[in-house]
Amino acid sequence: MTQDSTPEAPRRRHPVRRAIIAGSAALTLTLGGTTAWALNRYVIDHVEIASASSYEASVLAAQDSTDTTTSSTESTDPSSSESPQVTISTYTYGSGSDAATYYVADVTFSDITQLRSAFANDEFGTNITEDTSDIASDVGALFAINGDYYGFRDTGIEIRNGVIYRDEGAREGAVIYEDGTMDVYDETTTSAQELLDDGAWLTLSFGPALVDDGEIVSGLDTAEVDTNIGNHSIQGNQPRTAIGMISANHYVFVVVDGRSSTSAGVTLDELAEIMQSLGATEAYNLDGGGSSTMVYDGDVLNYPGGSGNERGVSDILWFG
Repeated sequence: MTQDSTPEAPRRRHPVRRAIIAGSAALTLTLGGTTAWALNRYVIDHVEIASASSYEASVLAAQDSTDTTTSSTESTDPSSSESPQVTISTYTYGSGSDAATYYVADVTFSDITQLRSAFANDEFGTNITEDTSDIASDVGALFAINGDYYGFRDTGIEIRNGVIYRDEGAREGAVIYEDGTMDVYDETTTSAQELLDDGAWLTLSFGPALVDDGEIVSGLDTAEVDTNIGNHSIQGNQPRTAIGMISANHYVFVVVDGRSSTSAGVTLDELAEIMQSLGATEAYNLDGGGSSTMVYDGDVLNYPGGSGNERGVSDILWFG
């Protein structure tokens, strides 16, 4: 791995008592029910698969035992391939009080299956979280970024390491295929099995897409992830995480610091600009804000959330 620092990247564009008592009691009951619902929906762990790594191994073994043809997964062994080549650079976007610091990992894989997903506590479900650096340590990752925070919601198409975990199309997703290419797509027009049959290795469900066919996607200034409670606005200057493909097996991973006196963060349009300037022909926005974290060789390279403290996430993307 090499590290360098490059100066300025593209510039920023610029009645009675009884009734009252009864009403209060009803309000208390309502609030109590709402609190219980919210705790169950957003706080309490719901484990669907207790050991994701074992689950993946069993699914892939079953596939191998029934597959009479040679698949791309069988014909390539990432453990015997050359290690990914990575260069990590630090850039500044904009100037003055609008300046933002961002980190770029430019990575060339000899086999895209070297890029893997891992879940917090090795468990799949909702509300299960662990710091990015801790998940990275659990799996022995050399490099890691936070993923799509799949565990915040129960929708989306989630294929990880060639295995289907969830098939509830809801939004704009990104898919990385075993041939090393990446596409952005509408989850509601396909299924996880169709994607897997087409060679999907990983899917991500957050968004929006930033760059498609080399062009910045329009409407980013009004884009939303979801409309349900808890999905705060993704507009304005924010810490960000994104993944982009330059060409097959050649990717850039970007984390932008924000919410601090030294780094303001960037808008989605600006993030798209950054990705395009790096040569990404396809790029996709991942979970950001306090989640945005980049780890290399056990060290957190950026300054998460403007405080330097990591926020627990449900998943990471990593390689060894």
